[in-house]
Amino acid sequence: MKHLFYSFFLIGSILILISPHKSYSQDDKSNGKSEFIEYQNKTIPLEIAEATKEALSYFPELEDVSIDFVYREKIKGAVMQAQPYLFSLFVNGKNNRKYKIKVTRQLEFAEGFYPIEDVPYDALVGWIGHELGHVMDYLNRSSANMMHFGAKYFLSDKKVVEAELTADGYAIGCGMGHQILANKNYILNNENFEDDYKDKIKNLYMSPDQILTLQKVLDEELTRQN
Repeated sequence: MKHLFYSFFLIGSILILISPHKSYSQDDKSNGKSEFIEYQNKTIPLEIAEATKEALSYFPELEDVSIDFVYREKIKGAVMQAQPYLFSLFVNGKNNRKYKIKVTRQLEFAEGFYPIEDVPYDALVGWIGHELGHVMDYLNRSSANMMHFGAKYFLSDKKVVEAELTADGYAIGCGMGHQILANKNYILNNENFEDDYKDKIKNLYMSPDQILTLQKVLDEELTRQN
């Protein structure tokens, strides 16, 4: 009974992790709300296509990976969120798994709504790059491991920190230190973001100083290799 309960808990956790919200993706292709492009096995909203393609250029390992970038009205506690498709966890092997990156269509500030494409370009590229870092982390995880990951993510702040640092680490390691730093500074220095959200960024993600330090180490290593 204990093992059965734990299995249900794991399934519930992954369902929460990938639970649907109102989407602006596939239906909007016919409704005219947003246009999409197809690029390297990716579906990308036109408004963020250039920033997304630039972020993808740092991750050649993801060229053949299926990723849909889908708009959401709102994502609880986040602006973007990378996830595997539920059916793909059970139907596809990890080498053929399909992913989606949810993107908040408009940031909700006190002064009104702010379209995601109006975020400063480097900060937007960094935001997308961080989510691609999550996909990189997911690539070698089995379906069972992904379910355990989903459960631990919701139960342990330590695991959340580990996951977010890993995503930043992948992005910075691929050469996106400048864009990741631009993203963090955009959030932390923007009075429109609520203090709770800024505190989350400070507590769970790399700080600007940590990003600069890691980027310096990587630059020095590249210099030695050359």
